[in-house]
Amino acid sequence: MRAPVNKIIPFSLVDGPGSRCSIFLQGCNIACAYCHNPETQQMCVACGTCVAQCQAGALALEGGRVVWDEGRCVQCDTCIHVCPHRASPKVRYMTPCEVFDVVHSYQPFIRGITVSGGECMLHPEWMGELFGLCREVGLGTLIDSNGCVDFSRHADLLDVCDGVMLDVKAWDGDTFRRLTSSADGAKVVQANLAYLAEHDKIQELRIVVVPGWNDPEATIAGIAGVLGERTGKTTLKLIKFRRFGVVGQLAQAASPTDERMAQLEALAREAGFTDVQLR
Repeated sequence: MRAPVNKIIPFSLVDGPGSRCSIFLQGCNIACAYCHNPETQQMCVACGTCVAQCQAGALALEGGRVVWDEGRCVQCDTCIHVCPHRASPKVRYMTPCEVFDVVHSYQPFIRGITVSGGECMLHPEWMGELFGLCREVGLGTLIDSNGCVDFSRHADLLDVCDGVMLDVKAWDGDTFRRLTSSADGAKVVQANLAYLAEHDKIQELRIVVVPGWNDPEATIAGIAGVLGERTGKTTLKLIKFRRFGVVGQLAQAASPTDERMAQLEALAREAGFTDVQLR
C-alpha cells in the first residue's frame, strides 16, 4: 500500500501543538481558488512539459510517466511553475513503513506527526497504518483536512488519530462551490463538523478570510450552531488570506485588513469561542 508523498517537513511549529513532522500527500478532491500549494491539487498526467524545461536533467519520461531523480534535482521548482495541470512531478510513492522510518529518525525532536495534502483523507487506510506505527512509539497523530471526505466512514482511522485540523472554507453551499469547485462540499464539511465534535476529535477549526470570496460571519455562526456547548472548548483560527503561492484569479487579490480580522475575532467571541487565534 503506497501513497503519493509530495514532501515531508521534518520540523514544523504551525501544523499542530509542539514540534511536528508534517507529511504532505499529492492530490486533492477540491480546487480552492486561494490554495497556497496549488501544485498539490492534481496528479501528474505525464504531458512532458516539465521534462523539457528541467535544466538540471532531473526529470525524464519513462514508460509513459515522468520519473524524478531526486539526486539531480536542484529544487528550482521550474517544473511546478510550468506545469499546466497544477501538479508536481516530484512525488515519491511510499508505504506507511517507509514514511515511518523517516519520521522515527526525528523522534527525539518531535511531539508527533501531521498528515496533510492535497487532501490526505483520500488515503485513509494508508494513514491508519502509519498512525498505528507512530502510536506504538509514542508519537501523536493529527489529520489536516478540507473536510470533503465523510469521516463517519472511517471510524477505524479516528481510533488511531488524536484529532483533526478542519478547514471550513465557507458555510453557504453556493459560496463554497464558487470558492472550491465542489458541488456538495459544504454539506459534507458540516456533517463532518458535527461527527468530529460528537467524537471529540476536533483539534482546531480554521477559516481563511478571503475578501469577497467567502462568508466568515455566516461560517462562524454556523460552526457555533453545530458545536453548541462545545463552542467554548474549541480552538478557532481566523487566517488572513495571503496571495503568496496562489495562482489564477486570486493571484493578485488583497488580504483582509487588521480591522476586519479584529471584527471577526470579536464576532467569534460573541458566538461563544474563547480560544480565537488570528494568523
